Amino acid sequence: MKLLTVQVNRLRRWWQPGLLCIGDTAHAMSPVGGVGVNLAIQDAVATANILAAKLKRGGVTPTDLASVQLRRERPTRLTQRLQLIIQNRVIAPALSQRGPIEAPLALRLLTRMPILRDLPGRFIGLGFQPEHPTL
Repeated sequence: MKLLTVQVNRLRRWWQPGLLCIGDTAHAMSPVGGVGVNLAIQDAVATANILAAKLKRGGVTPTDLASVQLRRERPTRLTQRLQLIIQNRVIAPALSQRGPIEAPLALRLLTRMPILRDLPGRFIGLGFQPEHPTL
């Protein structure tokens, strides 16, 4: 068996003239929630929405590339923060606990309150800032 080393990080700058990093190349996600592919697709949709017409007209500027990062960095940061909270406050304590495991209070509240019950699915499925194709 091999231990998988997981890092949650992101580039300070996702672009250079002639290059734009999105998805895993711009931000490494934790496997918690399985949302890495969702963010990668949302990055791609935002990139297409922002750059497609400009590419058809002849090219993009560094400012255009920076606008993709500006649009997608906040939802990436929020998602990574949520993943770390879940990792540190739910998963790690459960793995280190001996004997029966009791769900943390926040998790118990999520399952008991209908208004809160849908939030995890919404954030996992749609993210903090859903993207929609405009082409």
